[in-house]
Amino acid sequence: MSTRIRFPSNAAGVGLRPTELMSTRDRKSTQRERLLVGMVEVANRRGYTAATVSAVIAEAGVSRPTFYDYFEDRDDCFRRAVEDIQDELVADVAAALKVRPGSEAASGAVEALISYAAAKPARARFLMAESIAAGVDALDARDLGIAQLAQMIRDAEADAPEGASLPDVDARVLVGSIYRMIATRLRRGEMTITKLLNDLIEWLCSFARPSSARRWQTLSPVPVGARSPHVPELPLQRMPGVLPPGRPRLSEQEIGENHRLRILYATARMAELKGYSATTVAEITRLASVDGRVFYRHFADKQEAFAAVHEVGFQQVMDVTAKAFFAAEGWPQRSWEAARALTGLLQANPLVAHVGFVEAYAGGQATVQRIEDSHTAFMFFLQEGLVHTKPGETPSRVAMEAIIASVFEVIYLQTRGDGELQIAGALPHVAHLWLTPFLGVDGADDFIDRQLALLLHRSGGRHADRGEPGGG
Repeated sequence: MSTRIRFPSNAAGVGLRPTELMSTRDRKSTQRERLLVGMVEVANRRGYTAATVSAVIAEAGVSRPTFYDYFEDRDDCFRRAVEDIQDELVADVAAALKVRPGSEAASGAVEALISYAAAKPARARFLMAESIAAGVDALDARDLGIAQLAQMIRDAEADAPEGASLPDVDARVLVGSIYRMIATRLRRGEMTITKLLNDLIEWLCSFARPSSARRWQTLSPVPVGARSPHVPELPLQRMPGVLPPGRPRLSEQEIGENHRLRILYATARMAELKGYSATTVAEITRLASVDGRVFYRHFADKQEAFAAVHEVGFQQVMDVTAKAFFAAEGWPQRSWEAARALTGLLQANPLVAHVGFVEAYAGGQATVQRIEDSHTAFMFFLQEGLVHTKPGETPSRVAMEAIIASVFEVIYLQTRGDGELQIAGALPHVAHLWLTPFLGVDGADDFIDRQLALLLHRSGGRHADRGEPGGG
């Protein structure tokens, strides 16, 4: 007697045979994948702000109710797309590290990152460029992914033979700077990403030293004494006072400038509290204690106000850094004083640090262009260092770009970190990244130790033991 198999009729696959149920699951998986791909395509083409739910479902060819079957909102979809690509990249890096000796973990990871970007430029651009232009959730996902890759490098290096030569660089800074290098090129539409590889490996090798002698592989801020005398008080450091009621004895220009500065401060403060993308004009005007008419008298929209904030910070950063650089004698000393002024300025003005190094890419093409301009300007400060290199060891232009990208990543990590802001305390790490490719690991260490000893002596502080960042 044959037995007829009955399929459940009270489940999600009502009346469906197993093969039909599987096809339904496949279709749902495909719909989710189409939405994630749609998010990547729209964000890459038009930016995070334009990557709305409507734009994504139009790109994916999926209905709005279906979108909300998988994601809570636009930001949830964006974050999951970041995580999806990051998981894929982690798998590629893990495979690369598996066939490399521990002494080559860092270079193997760099090669895997570049290979991924060359093979899948759209996905790499979304992860490495567009994620930093999105909201807090996307930045968290980016940073978590970088931390995961960094830990993979550390774990692999732990298996290296005792005394093996390893790069003396924080792995998070390394991965983050490679992200930035790739992102810049993908944003410009460049397709020859693999050309970066040899120059970046040479740059990485310039930090190599015996594993037991490494002292910069953990980004640990240290006391550095008094801040640079070149650091002024910036207009964004605090909110200007609200004018008293009635008709103040001020000119129209003075009243307008008071309103403008309050709006700039409020824009920067709201970007710090909520992120640029989540901030509204209403929130800015409320914090600035001005009405909407005053806001629109000065700025066309939120983006223009944010661009003005970024411009203030950009001009001050370049002005202070350049003055400190040219006030000293000799390139290593010039570089140290410039880095001291830069980190001191950002420490004293956290809103400038946040707008310039965390939220800058969210402000649109104008702020992105200023970031590119700042890279060019910092490149000028590096050029003088070429006379300090040995024949055949001159850093390439790509290596100098990597130096700047790594310094920016250090400041970004300190600005986004939990707890008290410690950008000034990262000065020795910034100097190490800046000077080592020119002076060598020992020459840079000796110079940094002398400078720290002078600073701490002047401030009455004690120097750390050698072996720790800033030790002497």
